[in-house]
Amino acid sequence: MNFKDGLLLFLTVVFGIMYVNVGIQHFTDTSWFEPIVPSILGNPSFWVYLTGVIEIGIGVGLIVPAWRRYAGIGSAGFLVIVYWANLNMWVNDIAIGGKTYADVWHVLRLLAQTGMIALSLLISRQTIPVDLKEP
Repeated sequence: MNFKDGLLLFLTVVFGIMYVNVGIQHFTDTSWFEPIVPSILGNPSFWVYLTGVIEIGIGVGLIVPAWRRYAGIGSAGFLVIVYWANLNMWVNDIAIGGKTYADVWHVLRLLAQTGMIALSLLISRQTIPVDLKEP
């Protein structure tokens, strides 16, 4: 495996673990996520639980080589959709975890979200060798 493939494999697994971790947090601390769910959707708890399940699924999919391509595509789409909640928090100055954030933090979040979408698309397009031995 060359350096580029190894780095992408490492980033993919770390990204997957991060997804699983955040997904679990959607079940262990729902009240932290609920305030940013756009009110038009109704029942914030439902949306927090649903996105938690999706995040855990995407995370596992990124870790399992056979599912990686589809998880990368799903991750990119999911990140575009859930940005609505982050935008809602920014535009309406909604506190999360008891704290509101300055515009600079929201811009950084947008840049991070864009980076995660790009990584997701890169993962979906790459064939990362499962066999770690050199050919």
